[in-house]
Amino acid sequence: MKYTNAKQILPERLLAEIQHYIQGESLYIPKQAQAYRKWGSLSGGRQALDRRNDAIRQAFRHQSSIEQLAEDYFLSVDTIKRIVYAKQK
Repeated sequence: MKYTNAKQILPERLLAEIQHYIQGESLYIPKQAQAYRKWGSLSGGRQALDRRNDAIRQAFRHQSSIEQLAEDYFLSVDTIKRIVYAKQK
């Protein structure tokens, strides 16, 4: 997380008001709700994991064992179980 000196960016009146409530401590200011993006939405990581998980479910439906899938995808048996037994959206 990047820290910015409030004195450098906030108007003096706003800084004085914030100092009324908190002084010399770190203050986290969250993004506005519309600014949030889900994990992996920009990089494509989420889509890649979804495709991988779909392939794992498909292979499981076609009689691949959980142990074999764990070996094929370099994942733990518990992770494979979580993927194949999870309720679909």
